[in-house]
Amino acid sequence: MTVVCRKATPEDVDILFDIIQGYAEQGIMLPRSREVLIAQIDTFVVAFIEERLVGCGSLTRLGQDLVEIRSLGVTQGYKGKGIGNALVDFLTEEARAQHIPKIMALTYEVRFFERNGFTVVEKEIFPEKVWRDCIHCKKQHCCDEIAVLKRLD
Repeated sequence: MTVVCRKATPEDVDILFDIIQGYAEQGIMLPRSREVLIAQIDTFVVAFIEERLVGCGSLTRLGQDLVEIRSLGVTQGYKGKGIGNALVDFLTEEARAQHIPKIMALTYEVRFFERNGFTVVEKEIFPEKVWRDCIHCKKQHCCDEIAVLKRLD
């Protein structure tokens, strides 16, 4: 099976919503409304296997030298087939094209990110993230996600 990644389009919103909502219902990803997905569609990428959309992720700028991988997910039944790796590679190339030297993520899947060149770091080194997003999160004072970082320089 070949994984093909591309930038998302408005036509992808319903499937993006379904993938993200599935993770959100498990409490392992923040939900995104269709309206937010439409407004932020230019930050999303999607992965296909045989013309079926099977994964997604987004790259959100947090500062001049930092972006975050968000909403990284793979459809049930397609996990373990390299889709997540392909998405991270595609997002990494997007960061390189934007000349952004650091990529971070908050995750429960530390080993996956480590296999993709990330290292575990303290969340507190990302005040951009804390003040932009974490301050509004219901898990703000009991966050159990792990911060990971990849330097591209």
